[in-house]
Amino acid sequence: MDLLYFAWVRERIGLPRERVETRAATVAQLIEELKAREPRYAAAFADLNSLRVALDQKLSSFDAPLAGVREVAFFPPMTGG
Repeated sequence: MDLLYFAWVRERIGLPRERVETRAATVAQLIEELKAREPRYAAAFADLNSLRVALDQKLSSFDAPLAGVREVAFFPPMTGG
């Protein structure tokens, strides 16, 4: 599956996107796998209250299942203006 990182998430990880193989069943499990990789991922995913996720370009929750998902995007909350 493709992972996309935006704004400060991308800055902390150092990549705009990557392709990963995972056994995670949910977004939360995927995040735990990523955090265990190395400190830059742990820093990017340290505060989930400051993070949003979209699965195949649809805003989702962290407990959403990953079955059949092709793209996961992580980004900070957006504000209007």
